[in-house]
Amino acid sequence: KCAHLRLVCQAEQKPYYMSKLWWCGITLLGLGEAGNFTAYGFAPITLVAPLGCVSVIASAFISVFFLKKTMRTADILGGTLTITGIYLLVTFSPNVPQELTARQVQNYLVSWPFLVYSILEIIIFCILLYFYKRKAVKHIMVLLMMVALLASLTVIAVKAVSSMIALSVEGRMQLTYSVFYIMSVLMATSCAFQIKFLNQAMHLYEATAVVPINFVFFTTSAIISGVIFYREFQSATLLSVFMFLFGCLLSSLGVIIIARNKKEEHLQIPFIDCGHIPGQKLTGKIQPDSHSSCYGTLNKEDDLVKRQS
Repeated sequence: KCAHLRLVCQAEQKPYYMSKLWWCGITLLGLGEAGNFTAYGFAPITLVAPLGCVSVIASAFISVFFLKKTMRTADILGGTLTITGIYLLVTFSPNVPQELTARQVQNYLVSWPFLVYSILEIIIFCILLYFYKRKAVKHIMVLLMMVALLASLTVIAVKAVSSMIALSVEGRMQLTYSVFYIMSVLMATSCAFQIKFLNQAMHLYEATAVVPINFVFFTTSAIISGVIFYREFQSATLLSVFMFLFGCLLSSLGVIIIARNKKEEHLQIPFIDCGHIPGQKLTGKIQPDSHSSCYGTLNKEDDLVKRQS
């Protein structure tokens, strides 16, 4: 975001991929996602997925320094609730062994709870897809429910692939099993369709509505997947389950508070203000001229003479 804003005020317009700052942001994003992928191999799905709320808190606070946003009371309150929820998530997360071999994944794939869950998920997804395609229903709930249903398959596949790679690196080769490649294809396919429907939602609706709803739906679907496929709460006590779910509730509430009423700033008057671009010290306002391809005070003398004549 900061890179795009800086490029707007440059005299010579360059593509965003020529910006070193943009590449720095992409590199950090890639490293973060690599860490997120690795975490699925060493921790339960029901813990890793809800911790995605950390990125929402980080975005709210980092934007104060990089994008010169104003820290709101809602940001502080939402951050406090989310951090409290994270503490409960980490404290009461299910304590299950994380060694996941290819044979275990094969057994989980043919277990009756997962087969029933898969059939129900396919039926619901087909119904939503029918309304989306045939009836042209593009309501935010329809779009994000399809994203969540795909996300449940994604997190199952990501954990399986990450765990098998981790065991292979340790010397216990798992990459020779066909289930590894099946889960890899499932991971890539479900992720691609997730992006499609999520982009559609972001295009049609405000990010302030999409972000919290998507977080709640994604977290819920990931927890259900972890419980049904990997049986992560099989030996957990009732108190641990209650406190874990309470932590999820607090984290979701914090995300909703941070995103609520956070509208994008739009210029209400037709001029370009370079004074608020990060890294720029320009304060002049240039009034566009609707009768020319040039900009107001930047008209050349010959253009002015032509127009007067």
